[in-house]
Amino acid sequence: MNQEIIKELEKEQLKAEVPQFEIGDTVRVSNRIKEGNRERIQVFEGTVLKIQGGGARTTFTVRKESSGIGVEKTWPIHSPNVVKVDVVRRGKVRRAKLNYLRKLSGKKAKVKARIDR
Repeated sequence: MNQEIIKELEKEQLKAEVPQFEIGDTVRVSNRIKEGNRERIQVFEGTVLKIQGGGARTTFTVRKESSGIGVEKTWPIHSPNVVKVDVVRRGKVRRAKLNYLRKLSGKKAKVKARIDR
């Protein structure tokens, strides 16, 4: 009984259009940031390391290297703060989670491009 109520509440919070991307893709995430009474959109571009969860709780983690330092951010897919997710390029990977990229830097941390026909 309680789980049905929770599912109904979560269904209302889901976005109508979910961005289509996979692990290994390079994406550009447009994030809404509120500073005081002003709002702005900040773009974060990097490689998708993992997608986890299900339903309204689905999150994805993006990693980029900024000035030689690895930066990771995790967002809920259905968050109102995530304005849009653009796929810059598709990646060819054979794993569900790319945790090994955390140890790599520079050109070694690149994911091969996937060529779709």
